Amino acid sequence: MAKILWDQAGDKKYETGVDHGVLYVKKDTTVDVPLGNNKTSVKTPFHGGVAWNGLTSVSKSPSGAEANDIYADNIKYASLRSAETFGGTIEAYTYPDEFAECDGSKAIATGVGVYLGQQTRKPFGFCFRTDMGDDNDGSVNVNNKYKIHLIYNATASPSESSYSTINDSPEAITFSWELTTIPVSAGTDNLPTATITIDSTKFTDIDQTTGKSTKLAVFEEILYGKDPTTEGGNDGRDPMLPMPEDVIKFFTT
Repeated sequence: MAKILWDQAGDKKYETGVDHGVLYVKKDTTVDVPLGNNKTSVKTPFHGGVAWNGLTSVSKSPSGAEANDIYADNIKYASLRSAETFGGTIEAYTYPDEFAECDGSKAIATGVGVYLGQQTRKPFGFCFRTDMGDDNDGSVNVNNKYKIHLIYNATASPSESSYSTINDSPEAITFSWELTTIPVSAGTDNLPTATITIDSTKFTDIDQTTGKSTKLAVFEEILYGKDPTTEGGNDGRDPMLPMPEDVIKFFTT
């Protein structure tokens, strides 16, 4: 057995930043996506993603999973844990127009900029990316090191909006939304989940030209969409958020 060594070159890893935000408003759709060397029809309630620009922070806030101790025969007999729930917070300088219906707003008509407040809040999916680095890199966002975070079946709680006068130190308004989620199926061998994390540094099928995982590159075309006019061929694809069962099938096939 090798001896434990600390602070070796490349071991000082860190994670920072937030970008590549995508909003997927709930809309049931069946589409064809690549699976291995073939295509398969996949049904997802989160189709037609749009870019979410202006993200300043995304916080993950899991809760629950609290221990409930049981005693018998004058000793601690067992410890049962409550179900874990997933929530979070999104902060941004702006948000996509499509998020209005997720934030309790409703346009009175197409092409008219008038919105009713306090309307039904629509569930949505969301993904974002964080950069990774270590002491060998010297900077972040190098060598295709990042994590993609997927969030399913989220709803946004009402949030405070504070407006103030322009002065000699003007600041842009920051919007903030607290998220709650309802887990979705992750297959027969897993508990339902509302979040998936994909670590690009763990893949071994690296393309020597791009320095990136081939399978992850194809998956990102599913998440972010593919334009046949700029990327060649006739295989255009709208952005979509595959359900956890299909994500598992994609990466294990």
